[in-house]
Amino acid sequence: MRKYGYLVVEGPHDVAFAYRLLEPFKLKQIQYKHIVDEAFHRLILTSYPDKDGDIQKRMPTPLFLQNETHAIAICSAVGDSQLINTIMGNEVNLDISVESIGILLDSDTQMSAQQRYTKVKADLAEASASKFVLPAVAGTITQGKPNLGAFVLPDNQTAGTLEDLLLESAEQKYPCLLKMAKNYVADAKYNAGLKKSELKELKNAGENKAIIGAMATIMRPAKSIQVSIQDNDWLRGTALEIERIKSVQNFLKILFDL
Repeated sequence: MRKYGYLVVEGPHDVAFAYRLLEPFKLKQIQYKHIVDEAFHRLILTSYPDKDGDIQKRMPTPLFLQNETHAIAICSAVGDSQLINTIMGNEVNLDISVESIGILLDSDTQMSAQQRYTKVKADLAEASASKFVLPAVAGTITQGKPNLGAFVLPDNQTAGTLEDLLLESAEQKYPCLLKMAKNYVADAKYNAGLKKSELKELKNAGENKAIIGAMATIMRPAKSIQVSIQDNDWLRGTALEIERIKSVQNFLKILFDL
């Protein structure tokens, strides 16, 4: 019998990131419903649109990974504000067989990693009537039924996002392209004659996202960063030995008992 895990992340880029970290454990992405372990069929919506009636909203189907011993569902919350709602919205389905529940979230400059974790911990405990209580320290795991843990990217201490880890990987995997992308973004920021309103997102994490986006567009034109993470070498081979990336992978390994 398989061990079942459930991972909630903020967005599609994080889904691809988690997939790449879990793939080395011989977990394969499942494309067809009839192959998905039956224990997870309840996570697949069977009607459209969902209960909100929003016809513009993408169907929130998890990414399913399986091997002979494990089945893991990775679900995008489509925004940090929906992390808790995503878990609680599937509470009944998770009660059946899931042995481990994890969260990957970012830490922006408005809130420290510890503050962000403390808030998520409190919100989850309140929403679940203390059924789901995260451990006191980010990046650690409470053993129980289910096992629970949350990792605040990039390292449970520093303010930042997934893109900080991808930039570290790029220094190793794509140093020349990284340099060109940084120059391009800087040139566009100061010399492209763009209006202030057009540059308002290009600060803090936004600048890093623009650099990663520029690199991804070269390798996968007209495709999303998510596709580049899946298809290219951002998180393959020696990139998985980078300390901060390795720490996220180790967290997932322990959480899901891989």
